[in-house]
Amino acid sequence: MNQDLSIVALILHASLPVQMVIACLLAVSLASWSVIFSKLISISRIKSGNEAFEQEFWSGKNLNDLYGSVSRRENGAPLERIFVSGMREFLKLRERRVTESGALLDGARRAMRASYQREMDVMESQLSFLASVGSVSPYVGLFGTIWGIMHAFVGLSNLQQVTLATVAPGIAEALVATAIGLFAAIPAVLAYNRFARQIDRSAITLESFIEEFSNILQRSATV
Repeated sequence: MNQDLSIVALILHASLPVQMVIACLLAVSLASWSVIFSKLISISRIKSGNEAFEQEFWSGKNLNDLYGSVSRRENGAPLERIFVSGMREFLKLRERRVTESGALLDGARRAMRASYQREMDVMESQLSFLASVGSVSPYVGLFGTIWGIMHAFVGLSNLQQVTLATVAPGIAEALVATAIGLFAAIPAVLAYNRFARQIDRSAITLESFIEEFSNILQRSATV
């Protein structure tokens, strides 16, 4: 007799623990894809926003005018928020009649560093979830496979004659869990590596801007 060995049929005929493992892996896979798409959109938005602000910043516009326009924007780029935090602290210290250039620069740098850390926390959010999915999902699928094989062999022990036709469905049902575990893990690992590289590049951009803007503020403080 021909047996239905399609993926859906194998899942439906699998034991309850294996079905629970598969359901868990499918739910995790959907969650990871949701994170992947959201991070794709957010990182692309961050990159384009930073590039637009860099062009505006280096266009020669007056810093006070730029600060006034940028500080009123909502949902700005990370570079904009770092610029605003540094400029705000610089102007606040000047209003307090702090004239020492070192104190002015240190205050602005501390404010920008704090803003930088907040931006990095936002950009790195949910990356740990992708890393966990990529590292744990294969083992969860392997657990389902081992359980399914154990269940299949227990059932075969009650048969007097065992052939390949009787062994194949049970083994195939069990191996589906490993396949789905890999299906959940591989995209998560690839996405994690790509996002980690992009975030590292963004971090370098932010740090370079902090150093360059600090040099500009240092020259302004000595005037």
